[in-house]
Amino acid sequence: MSPHADGRRPFGRTAAVGLPLALVAALTAAAPATGAPAEQARVVRTATLGEIPLGVFSNRLLPGTVDDDRGVDLGGIGSDISATGRKGEFWTVTDRGPNGQIKVGGTKRRTFPVPGFDPAIVRIRVTGGTVKVLDAIPITTSSGAAVTGLSNQRGRDEAPYDYNALTALSYNPNGLDTEGIARSQDGSFWLVDEYGPSLVHVSARGQVLTRYVPKGLNLTGADYPVVEALPSVLLHRKVNRGFEGLAQLPGGDLVLAVQSPLSLPDTDAGEASRTARLLRFSPKRKAVTAEYAYRFDPVNVVDPSEDDTSELKISSVVAVGGDRLLVEERTDKAARLQLVRLDRSSNLLGSSWDDDTTSPSLEQLDDPAASGVPVLAKRLVVDLGTVAGVPGKIEGVARVDEDTLALINDNDFGMTDGTGAFDADGRLVDSGVETTVTYVRLPHRL
Repeated sequence: MSPHADGRRPFGRTAAVGLPLALVAALTAAAPATGAPAEQARVVRTATLGEIPLGVFSNRLLPGTVDDDRGVDLGGIGSDISATGRKGEFWTVTDRGPNGQIKVGGTKRRTFPVPGFDPAIVRIRVTGGTVKVLDAIPITTSSGAAVTGLSNQRGRDEAPYDYNALTALSYNPNGLDTEGIARSQDGSFWLVDEYGPSLVHVSARGQVLTRYVPKGLNLTGADYPVVEALPSVLLHRKVNRGFEGLAQLPGGDLVLAVQSPLSLPDTDAGEASRTARLLRFSPKRKAVTAEYAYRFDPVNVVDPSEDDTSELKISSVVAVGGDRLLVEERTDKAARLQLVRLDRSSNLLGSSWDDDTTSPSLEQLDDPAASGVPVLAKRLVVDLGTVAGVPGKIEGVARVDEDTLALINDNDFGMTDGTGAFDADGRLVDSGVETTVTYVRLPHRL
């Protein structure tokens, strides 16, 4: 991408993606594998999103929301990808919009260069080497206003600032940092959010129907229904590491993945931990019905170039039949997909591990299984870090067919951190990282 102020082509409107798929081979109960499969996966297609000025994109959806896009093009749609049912077409979702960090007086400040940006559900089609935007749905409040991507709560979320980190912006209780996406049979959407963290039910037209948040969050002032239906232990989520992955199982239940281990009992414990949590949510009961402990592999196994455990994240979960999921473990440079089964015997919901006074906490255990915690068994499907042509920061994974996956990266809207993100005129100095959809063919069927 390159920065443009004017004269860039607007996007067109059209239809979306789909994926009819087969069931996965039976998951063995063996210990987690750490080596790559004997046969090699390979990239069979790469397609790139063209340049669409962010102001044109946003104002076409909700006129007047963006007065100055600062030369930023549409990006960030790689927060997740999901099949629509049509060949080569997918649903994707943006995150909260262009954002970065700049140090002021030795303290990092969170910047929102285009504060009027409204997160959107974006339908795309992969045609040859091109990703085309077919349609987009703005996410709105009950009154039809933009939710925006701005921070919700003073003292809990990062304070929002303008592009140069010198002008403070207002908090917005409606704001969403959207990540995972799943579409229900009735045409409505389910999204997950980093701030709450929260599960968000959105109508087919993008209106927030209900935002489910942890008990005790006390989010007030939102222009849509907020229901405290999630375990209170989630209040200990790391900043910017709330819910990231979302999948809908064949029976309709949703699986939500917390991106990183909880900061329980404190930040140091969360940074050092390799134990994250998955939740199962029943849309029919409007309640969490199960919770699971998921154990990351050591960070230098996931990414041989990395030695910081806090860089481990779950960015995508993909339903593959029955109660089985692909779980993406990643750093910004590498990713591995593991197959797990959500068996009933692994349910931690309501146990002492949901009590934030339990000591040591689940996150502090060096070997949870040895302490009697039923950690999910997993089996390595593919090490994407060994597949030539796979870009960094893969945040979305979808199934194309029985042996092919579609991956999408988060290009952060071309943003970088620091004072060099914008030039002297306040225009983006683009990172050059493109939004790409990459098809990877596996050496075996899923």
